[in-house]
Amino acid sequence: MPDEEPRYLRRQKPVEIKRRKFSRQAWKTYLRVTVWTAVGLAAAGAAFLCVRFLLTSPEMALLHPDQISLEGNHYVTRESVRKVFVGDRGTSVLRIPLAERRRQLEAISWVERASVRRVLPNRIQVEITERTPIAFLRHGSELSLVDVDGVILERPLEGDFHFPVVAGIDREMPLESRQERMRLLSRFMEEIGSVKANAADQVSEVDLSDAGDVRATLTGLGNQAGPDEQTTVAGPVLVHFGDGDFAGKYQTLIEEFGTWQASAGIIESVDLRFSREAVVNQDTTRSARQAQPAKGR
Repeated sequence: MPDEEPRYLRRQKPVEIKRRKFSRQAWKTYLRVTVWTAVGLAAAGAAFLCVRFLLTSPEMALLHPDQISLEGNHYVTRESVRKVFVGDRGTSVLRIPLAERRRQLEAISWVERASVRRVLPNRIQVEITERTPIAFLRHGSELSLVDVDGVILERPLEGDFHFPVVAGIDREMPLESRQERMRLLSRFMEEIGSVKANAADQVSEVDLSDAGDVRATLTGLGNQAGPDEQTTVAGPVLVHFGDGDFAGKYQTLIEEFGTWQASAGIIESVDLRFSREAVVNQDTTRSARQAQPAKGR
């Protein structure tokens, strides 16, 4: 009978495997980790010291107004620009919020656009574009200036301006309404200037209270022969130009004014809003006289 397999196998004694705690490969890994950790800590420390220097060092701080340079100004004073940075005195230029300072600069009435840049180590460079006034705005007995966007500008102490006086707008009027009327005025001045080079010099006052009718007071339109047969310049004339075709209406005005003057005598007002005709002296106590049909209209 074949030998039967034993029901129980004798437990084998485990073989112990001895391992080295620190092999050569392990030492290389540990050394590499240690070196990179040291490098990282050194870099972090250097970065910390660098940032601390940039943000706190007196060499980086805005300490004196002369560290703020200004370009592009003519009527905007340096003092008004420097006031914007008063709160930044003693602060690193890297901490100054440039976008906020730009908005503050553009809040100055004469400033249309501004740019603010850091110039390391400790300077701020400001460049501005000033607004361009196109008319005077009367406030009682005082005159301010106003630009094409309807922004009212304080009149500088120095400056020689030759503009018409605008009526019909004021500070209480919404900016959008002022802008609409001032752009209408700008278009009016450009169009009459395309007809006659010195046309703007004839405009002394413009009433913009009605956005659909530019009412301009013009001087030097025509000559009138007096009793002594000497030629005299006609007085101011109020002209209704409506809201468009300013060049064509002004061309008609200068071409036909002598004829109207010969027929009506002294001319104080002309209404050019009507198609193919002009009405003379309708705004005065004199009876309205219809002028000759306008040429080419």
